[in-house]
Amino acid sequence: MNALSKPQAGFDPYAAREQFPILKRDVNGKPLIYLDSAASAQKPEAVIEAVADVWRGSYANVHRGLHTLANEATAAFENARATIGRFIGAERSEEIVLTKGATDAINLVASSIGQTLEEGDEVILSQMEHHSNIVPWHFLRERKGVVIKWAPVTEDGRIDLEAYEALFSVRTRFVSLVHMSNVLGTLNPATRLAEIAHAHGVPIMFDGTQSAVHSHIDVAELGCDFFAFTGHKLYGPNGVGVLYAAGDWLNRLAPYQGGGEMIAEVSEDGVVYADAPHKFEAGTPAIAEVIGLGAAIEWLTAQDRVAIHAHELSLLDRMMAGLDEFDDVRVLGTAQEKGGIVSFVMENAHAHDLAQLMDKYGVAVRAGHHCAHPLMKRYGVTATVRASIALYNTAEDVDAFLEALKKARSFLI
Repeated sequence: MNALSKPQAGFDPYAAREQFPILKRDVNGKPLIYLDSAASAQKPEAVIEAVADVWRGSYANVHRGLHTLANEATAAFENARATIGRFIGAERSEEIVLTKGATDAINLVASSIGQTLEEGDEVILSQMEHHSNIVPWHFLRERKGVVIKWAPVTEDGRIDLEAYEALFSVRTRFVSLVHMSNVLGTLNPATRLAEIAHAHGVPIMFDGTQSAVHSHIDVAELGCDFFAFTGHKLYGPNGVGVLYAAGDWLNRLAPYQGGGEMIAEVSEDGVVYADAPHKFEAGTPAIAEVIGLGAAIEWLTAQDRVAIHAHELSLLDRMMAGLDEFDDVRVLGTAQEKGGIVSFVMENAHAHDLAQLMDKYGVAVRAGHHCAHPLMKRYGVTATVRASIALYNTAEDVDAFLEALKKARSFLI
């Protein structure tokens, strides 16, 4: 067991906790132990204040006004876009589309790419995808006859690279894969996956919803054509997400939605679209939320992320070692390249029952299929308990989780 008796050098999780107001509350008479950050992370005071400051003093619609408030809001909004671009290594802020979330970003790509696809064209996914990276492609299967091909997942929770490469054919048109599994915690070898796709002349998108939180992201190093992630798992607000599109992809794709902001000119006879990225940002955006995401990224990048990563892996080691002491627990996903997400099942105990009983001790975990039905089927289960680690968790949190699991087990077994 890799016990965390002291905070990792360069990062103090106990000091970090103090910046998250919600972590000071009790649940069912117990201190809150929040281990559901893969679903949605809590927010530091810096983000809460950044959003509140917009509402308090500088709110106006963006890009359209000439008055002082409009100029202030627009400048803050576009500064956030630039911050987001730097965070993932984009060459230009014009490569960043601001969306409602990762789901919206993936739907944007599927809808726009889908306009170029024909019956029998192929899209490659994997068995570990979140539904947000499955259902949009099923729309194309249902409506246009697109064929979905599935990269299998190994028993320890990796994409089978040999089987993945064998899926490509002359009809393969697109690849869309999760970078870090929201169920298994597996960090997939994105650079290699992209190299294989590009060797076949096929563009690739990564769902970086989890990896953007727990890993250093450089889209140039990944070699991807598209990268999507969301704000609310990245210690930022909900209702905002990001699509990165490399090079001239945004100029090559058709718009996803129509309305204000995404046009240069509209007449009775036609429409001229705005330049990218604005042609993909129809309507009034989530202004305060985008600014809040910029604040979240600034707050996070001011921390020692190398030390945070080491801290989270120490907690993962502690949790995995503790679960190994339960002879009736099966952990799904044991790949070496793994982040702080642990999903498991217990013999003769339903995941929902375990989660509800653990909540009685103040421990918040997720139970269910985690929007990953194909992966549940792959492992022969209908639901798991998932505990997910964030930078504000501590060794005491892990120990409380293990103790709550023991108590829950005693009621059920």
